[in-house]
Amino acid sequence: MKLIKPPKLNAGDVIGLISPASSPDDLNKINKGVSYLESIGYRVELGKNVGLQEGYLAGTDEQRLEDLHYMFENKHVKAIFSIRGGYGSTRLLDKINYNLVKRNPKIFVGYSDINALQLAFLKKCGLVTFAGPMLAVDFHEQVSEFTEEIFWRTITSNKKIGRLKNPSEEKFFVLRKGRGVGNLIGGNLSIFTSLIGTEFLPQFKSPVFIFEEINEPPYKIDRMFNHIRLAKLFKNAQAVILGRFVNCYETDNSKASFTLNEVILEYFEKMKIPVIYNVKHGHIKDNITIPFGLQCIVNGSRGFIEIPESGVV
Repeated sequence: MKLIKPPKLNAGDVIGLISPASSPDDLNKINKGVSYLESIGYRVELGKNVGLQEGYLAGTDEQRLEDLHYMFENKHVKAIFSIRGGYGSTRLLDKINYNLVKRNPKIFVGYSDINALQLAFLKKCGLVTFAGPMLAVDFHEQVSEFTEEIFWRTITSNKKIGRLKNPSEEKFFVLRKGRGVGNLIGGNLSIFTSLIGTEFLPQFKSPVFIFEEINEPPYKIDRMFNHIRLAKLFKNAQAVILGRFVNCYETDNSKASFTLNEVILEYFEKMKIPVIYNVKHGHIKDNITIPFGLQCIVNGSRGFIEIPESGVV
C-alpha cells in the first residue's frame, strides 16, 4: 500500500468541521470549540448541515456525506475535524467518492465511530489520518495541555513524531517483551471488528495493532478479540498496543464474569510478539494522538513505542 501523507497545518489555515456520525446534545459545545480554534489562530468553516438531527444521526446519510465531500473538495480547507463520534460513519462507507479524497489529501481527525472513515480512507486511498481530539468532546471546555501539545505538534510539524509518552511519564505496562516494527492500524475495537469481511478494512503485511474501547463489558471485549483471532488478523502482527478500555466491566454484580484484565491476559500474555498495555489513548481527556498507517516501533523489552517518521509533509 502506498501511503499518502497530508500537508501540514499552518497558522491561519482553515479547519473544516463536520459531523459524519452523531450530533452533540448541546450545540453550544460546537460554538465553544470554534472559539477555541479561533483563539489559537485558525479560521473555521462549518459544514452546512452541522447541527442537524435525524434520530441518532447528525442529519441524513446524504447530508452528512455532502459535508464530508465538500470539505475535501474545498481548496481553502486544509484540515477536517470531526465534531463528535456516536454512530453513523459506517453507513457512509459505500457512498464516499474515494477518488475525490485521494486527489485532495487533507488532515482528517477524530476517534471512536469516526475510526470507520479513517480505516476506509487508509484502505481505499492510502491516506494517513489521525485518531485525535474532537471539537465538541475535547475542545469545548478546558482543554488538556497534554492532549494539545502532542496533537498540534503531530499535525503542524513535518519532523518525526518520535517516542510516544504517557502523561507525567507514567510507564507503559509490558505484557510481552520483544521488538516489533510495522504499520500502525486499529483504533476503536468495536468499529474495527465491524469492518472485518468488508472491503474497507486495510491489511498490511506487517501490522502493529492498537485498540481502545468504551462501555463494553468483558464478554463483549472477549468476543471482539476472538473475532479478530478467528479472522487470522493477528497472524502477521508485529506488535499489539492496548490503549484505554474505559468502563469495560460488568455492572451487574449478580452475573458471573471475567475481569477486563483477565480477558486481556488470556488473548495477549502468550503471544510471541511485544504487547504493551496502559497506553493513554482512547476516550480519555489526556489522549495521545495516533497516526494510522505510519511505521511504528514497539520495544517491549525496553518499554517504549516510537514513530520514526512524520504524519504530515
